[in-house]
Amino acid sequence: MRSHRARATQPTPAERMRSILTAAHSMTVVTDGQREVVHSLDGTGPMGRIHLHEPAGTFGPDHRTPRIPVRLELTDIAPTPVRARLRARVTLSGLMAAPYTAASTDSTCMQFGQAVIEDAGGRTYVTLEQLQEAEIDPMASCEAGMLTHLVDDHPELVPLLLRLVEPQAKTGLVRALPLAMDRYGMTLRLEFRAAHRDVRLSFPTPMTDVDQAGLQIHALLTAARRSSHHHLPA
Repeated sequence: MRSHRARATQPTPAERMRSILTAAHSMTVVTDGQREVVHSLDGTGPMGRIHLHEPAGTFGPDHRTPRIPVRLELTDIAPTPVRARLRARVTLSGLMAAPYTAASTDSTCMQFGQAVIEDAGGRTYVTLEQLQEAEIDPMASCEAGMLTHLVDDHPELVPLLLRLVEPQAKTGLVRALPLAMDRYGMTLRLEFRAAHRDVRLSFPTPMTDVDQAGLQIHALLTAARRSSHHHLPA
């Protein structure tokens, strides 16, 4: 397992993509002009259904096997009721030796073409090597549950976390909600009357295990209680 990047404060595009693929409950498969939504990935994620191969690797029974263009589309949706809930789009494209069958329980081989992640920061291409080497964020599969628990059962903590945001960034604030959480920190979405912006609250150290989440959140809350910044209600 590779070490964390020095002073990293957020996941790389490859890490985000790998985590989205791991946590996905559905995907859309586009081939031969047809779109098929595949639900219930049984906790295995798309990569439990699709096995990626190097572009120059062996493919199919022999080199004469027909190659069918295919595209996998996934969306990363915020689990909390923020504005503009779409956080990212992931697209994987490549070739298959046979049409994809959603009902099949076997893994389908796909020759890698390209992988793209699109979010508020723009579009980033991820290589197969980067994707394979990227670590899955320990929060990937439980982020949604933890954020909805925070909003539903501990709404008083969000205004407290706002103390960590610079006062000038909160001018005209209407509402604030947690948008995302990963090994490096938490993202709050600040909503104003006609716009919104996201702010990162970094953890003291990156998490290596999901069991550390409580301690990391507690560290943010402790820092917020010590902060002298005034805040507005969420």
